[in-house]
Amino acid sequence: MHNINYFNFDQTNHPISDEINEWIQRCLVELALVTEQINYVFCTDEELLTVNKEFLNHDYYTDIITFDLRDNTEDPLLADIFISLERVNDNAQNNNIENSLELKRVMIHGILHICGYSDKTPESTAVMREKENHFIYL
Repeated sequence: MHNINYFNFDQTNHPISDEINEWIQRCLVELALVTEQINYVFCTDEELLTVNKEFLNHDYYTDIITFDLRDNTEDPLLADIFISLERVNDNAQNNNIENSLELKRVMIHGILHICGYSDKTPESTAVMREKENHFIYL
């Protein structure tokens, strides 16, 4: 079993059900990732904006920021993944999908970034979306 922790900035209950936790475990197994630890940190738009400004010098809202904390990409996965639950809920509503599916999409999105997938070009975004869609229904 992979070592995964779930936190909220404001100490409220995190939105992770046993079903979603089991799902992320299956994703990590399929990706053949060896993990040391993955920390999912759920927060508000404003909290994630602060992280975005402080660590990335970006002044805009986003749904996810992923920090790969390994010294070497060959090391077991060690990451902090910050997710704005407000963005997740807005994205779900705007795309007319269930919040749980959008949450899965964003959660695997962070892992895919660590695996080397990008979303900086239309082509790489299309590949990322294909991978996300595969894993959402795993």
